[in-house]
Amino acid sequence: MAMKCETNKIWQKIVEGCIKLSGSISSLIVVLIIVFLFKEGLGLFSNSTVESGYTVAVQESNPVSRLNAEQLRLIFDGELTRWEDIKQEGDETFSGDIVVAHDIDQAMEQEDKMHLIAFVPTEYLDEIGEMKAVDCGNVNLSDFFAGKIWMPTAQPAPQFGVLPIILGTLWVSLAAILIALPFALAASVYLSEIADKRLYKFLKPAIELLSGIPSVVYGFFGLVVIVPMIQRGFGLDVGETALSGAIILAIMALPTIITISEDAMRATPDSLREASLALGANRWQTIYKVVIPHAKSGITAGVVLGIGRAIGETMAVLMVCGNAAVMPHTLLEPIRTIPASIAAELGEAPNGGAHYQALFMLACILFIITLLINLTVDYIQNKGTIKQKSK
Repeated sequence: MAMKCETNKIWQKIVEGCIKLSGSISSLIVVLIIVFLFKEGLGLFSNSTVESGYTVAVQESNPVSRLNAEQLRLIFDGELTRWEDIKQEGDETFSGDIVVAHDIDQAMEQEDKMHLIAFVPTEYLDEIGEMKAVDCGNVNLSDFFAGKIWMPTAQPAPQFGVLPIILGTLWVSLAAILIALPFALAASVYLSEIADKRLYKFLKPAIELLSGIPSVVYGFFGLVVIVPMIQRGFGLDVGETALSGAIILAIMALPTIITISEDAMRATPDSLREASLALGANRWQTIYKVVIPHAKSGITAGVVLGIGRAIGETMAVLMVCGNAAVMPHTLLEPIRTIPASIAAELGEAPNGGAHYQALFMLACILFIITLLINLTVDYIQNKGTIKQKSK
């Protein structure tokens, strides 16, 4: 008997050791993934504004020595055509029409080298003539977070303005929650307070089953049903809009909000319901004056988790939102979200390049948003637990 107890203790210690080892390895892997994510993302800000291996050059007599990404975009797009329109540091001025060369052949053919600005491989710079490289600086934080243009493959200066993508993500997610919340709250009240046991046993698993449906199925449903409906209903040229994405995300967020809210309402003590009824309140008065206030922290946690589900969704919004990285103004315009941008572009981005690192930086932003959402949920749930204990 003593030997058997000793053997059991040994096995318990082995199992405990395996569990600790597994937990330590899992935690280490998560930490290493986060370190890798931020290492790749933050590497963007050490990259030059101009594509690696290329140079923006002007005539040596040209006093312009520094240009930023926005100025380069305007010059090479033909929107900035005069040298005197470029803001200079100091009193030196230079006038005349800007002559643009997009490659080495155009640069060699130009006769007016005095006003020339060329985008050429660095190794061929000396072949053009008396040309000097312009300092274009590195990608900076203000251009990245406050920039309104996302064109990561533009030449000579890719535009990494993520503001439209961040706002598009928040825009469609908040709209989805506003659509889902009334339906989710009504369904939670029905399941918790009104439905009989037989109907409850059928409806609760059916609702939870919705969360197991692949997002691409929701996206396909939105593409063939919701998008044409939005297009016809509002007389739009295309139906792939933020509203289409919000409706699909609302449907996808419903199971999360309903499940958590219903559990919180069901946790309301029967003594509170009975006391309310004993004081003369009817069923509906008891629901919205006793049950819902008592379950407020759980309902809020469900809403926040629903927002997290909407923000992190990829395939559905990629299929129905139009995938356009533009500043959102209304729900009837195409938008692009952070997960959709990563999914659509990561396969085409050169490994280790600025575009690749910009997508990792987007992933860092998504990680921080998700982390804040989870911390908010923990805070709300802990606050609700403390209040219930104090009562």
